[in-house]
Parts: sequence; structure tokens; C-alpha cells
Amino acid sequence: MIALALLLAPVAQMQMHDMPGMTMPMPPARPARAKPKPRPKAAPLHKAAPATPAPCPPEHAAMGHCAAAGQPPRIAPAMPDMPGMAMAPAKPAAAATIGTDQPAGDAPPPAPPGDRAAARFYDPAAMAAADRQMRRDHGGMRFGQVMFDLAEVQIRDGRDGLRWDGEGWFGGDRDRLVVKSEGDGRIDRIDRAEVQALYSRAIGPYFDLQAGLRQDVGAASRRSYATIGVEGLAPYWFQVEGALFLSDRGDLLGRVQAYTDQRITQRLILQPRVELNLAAQAVPQDEIAAGLSQAEAGVRLRYEIRREFAPYAGISWEHRRGDGDGAALVLGVRSWF
Repeated sequence: MIALALLLAPVAQMQMHDMPGMTMPMPPARPARAKPKPRPKAAPLHKAAPATPAPCPPEHAAMGHCAAAGQPPRIAPAMPDMPGMAMAPAKPAAAATIGTDQPAGDAPPPAPPGDRAAARFYDPAAMAAADRQMRRDHGGMRFGQVMFDLAEVQIRDGRDGLRWDGEGWFGGDRDRLVVKSEGDGRIDRIDRAEVQALYSRAIGPYFDLQAGLRQDVGAASRRSYATIGVEGLAPYWFQVEGALFLSDRGDLLGRVQAYTDQRITQRLILQPRVELNLAAQAVPQDEIAAGLSQAEAGVRLRYEIRREFAPYAGISWEHRRGDGDGAALVLGVRSWF
């Protein structure tokens, strides 16, 4: 049926065109397309006025990102020539005087910023308290330590004795109160002992200037001294100390000592040590001779069970004017807390 309908469809169309007295309407003609009108030419744009450059903040000028008012702009360095591209000759750069290119000096630091965002919401008193706390936590804290570098028994031929040398301090990175003590004696009595109370002021990254009083105690004469000296870390990790003592009777004494730690293993440490005591004049009642009155040199090997507790053994040689020389086997403990 579908095939028969497809065959009869063109025959019916032919019959309709051949019918007399009947005209078929013609399809309407398409109108002609109108030509597009030419667009008017755009008016020429006026040149925009040059924008005013934004002001250069001081922190950006310090880093060299821009030039502050009254300073010449920094000229970027010329790029190296690329193949096939001609580069203009680089102009000589002006002398830079901003940022990290400034010469070293002792100019005061810039003022701290005062436009903190938190200041918009918190009371000024609370902000000041928080600022003081932050300064204490970042360099303004107080510390303290007590260390006995020597606390030993000296075994000699028939003259066994004791010796100690220690100090304690409290303060910050720059100003401290220091208390020192050292002395020696026999097992049953203390022959020589002293205590120093000093104000210590940092005069550099590695050295402190110290001044104060010294008081002698023990079986020897008890004298008082005005003290001034230095203490610090010398090159090659030598801990050095030097002091002058002026007694209440006008006697002038001096002392120099130094030691260094040579690490053999992480726990085994060898410490050479030397101490010299000098006098500008003889003090017979204190058994002090003029010149080099006493000298000691020794070496001690300690084992750090912990950093705060290290027993040691070693040999010490001592020279005293008028009392002769002598060596001793030393056994002791180095500790701090």
C-alpha cells in the first residue's frame, strides 16, 4: 500500500496542473536586499591625561621597590643580549642609597609601626600590656644559672686537699648580677676562700665587663677588694677571665685564667685549664709574693652522664712562690643547674 501511494502521488500532481480553467498561484517574489548603510566614522579618542603616580610608602622605598619623593628612581640592570635582538646600551645606574644597599653604620632603627589592626578593636592599655609581654618573650626575659666548674679532691703526697671554683648569675642578655666563689684548703679546714658580688654588662657579642666587690674569708686574712674585670669567649672557644683587685689597704692583685673544652666523643670531654695570680707588691701576711705569686696548670677528662652532671679525673700542677711546686691527682664533679 505504501509503494502504491508513492507511485500515484506524481500522477495526481500532473492532473491538477492539466485541469482547464484553473490557474495555480505563483509564489511571491523575494524582495531585493537593501544595501547596508555605511557606519559613521568614530570620533578620534582624546589622549588620557597621565595618571598621578601613587605615593611610595617608606617600607617599600627601604626594600627598593620604588623611590620616595625627592629620590631618583632606581634603574633596572640591563638584560644580556639575545641572539637576533638588538638591545639598547644600558645607562649607568645611579648610586643606590636605599634598602639593603646602604652602607653599614650606627643609624637609629626606624620607629615601630603604630597602625596595628588590633588597635582598632582593643583598649590602648591592653595593647600596651600585650606589647610588653611580647618584648619579654622575644629577648627581654630573665634567666639564671649556678655552675661549679671545679668541685674536686686533690690527692697529693701527704697533703690532700679540696678545691672549688663556681659562679651563679641572674639577669638578661645584657645586664646581670654575678656571684663568684673559689678557694682551696685541706680536708679539715679552708685555707683560702673568696666571694665576689659583681654587676656584669655585655660589651659585645662574646664579652662582659664586670665590676663589684670581693671579700676574702677562711683561715687567711680577711680583706675586702674593689674588683673590675672582663669575662667571655675568645676565638677558638677559649673561655677567658681577667680581673684586677684593689684591697682596702692599697694592695693591687691580678688574676688571669682560661680553659677550653675539647670534645672527644659526645660525652667524653677533655678540658685543659690554666690560672695565673699576680701581685704588684708582696703581701707577707697573706703569703703573697710580688710578681707571679701563684700559677696552676692542669688537664681534666670528664664524662657527661648528663649535661648537668659530669664526673671527671685529671692532673693538676701548682706553683707557689715560697712554697714550692707540686702535682696532684684530682677527682671531682662538674655540675650546673
